[in-house]
Amino acid sequence: MPQRRRRKRGRVGGVNAEPDPPQNPHLELDLQIALQPPQEAALPTQADLEQWVKAALEGKMGEVALTIRLVEKDESASLNQQYRAKRGPTNVLSFPFEPPADVPLPLLGDLVICAPLVAQEALAQGKTARAHWAHLVVHGVLHLRGYDHLDDLAADEMEDLERKIMAYLGFDDPYMNDGTVEYDDNV
Repeated sequence: MPQRRRRKRGRVGGVNAEPDPPQNPHLELDLQIALQPPQEAALPTQADLEQWVKAALEGKMGEVALTIRLVEKDESASLNQQYRAKRGPTNVLSFPFEPPADVPLPLLGDLVICAPLVAQEALAQGKTARAHWAHLVVHGVLHLRGYDHLDDLAADEMEDLERKIMAYLGFDDPYMNDGTVEYDDNV
């Protein structure tokens, strides 16, 4: 498992405010399920994924294309090693797409989510699988939009936005399971 940064967290003022409703961009979601055997019963629906992605796009107008690939631990570990030089699987990897300046393409990028690890983490953190899936999709889309958690200020900004989006979607604060925040840096 990749090394994670842990910080004690307290209540952050102003976090409970809900974000403005998303502007409902046109979303083209390419869902790829690379699980053996396919475990559709334990996975979120395409409609759920689309709802969570749109909420994380918060105000982004126009057409957006995104791929979400659900994988096993071995594929996650391979990608994690190849692109981050880190051993073992990780919950979500974000691969932003940056088109040339003169080519307006709607492709936001790709998310690769390790389905078995999501289930394992949700259980370990005392969360519902649905809540953890939603959080990882939101977290990954925010990475695709350029947010990161490389330093405390950026982490606070990203976490606050994640909390607002999750509240808007009807979920609890994803970072209040045990008083600490765990990060797993993404591509």
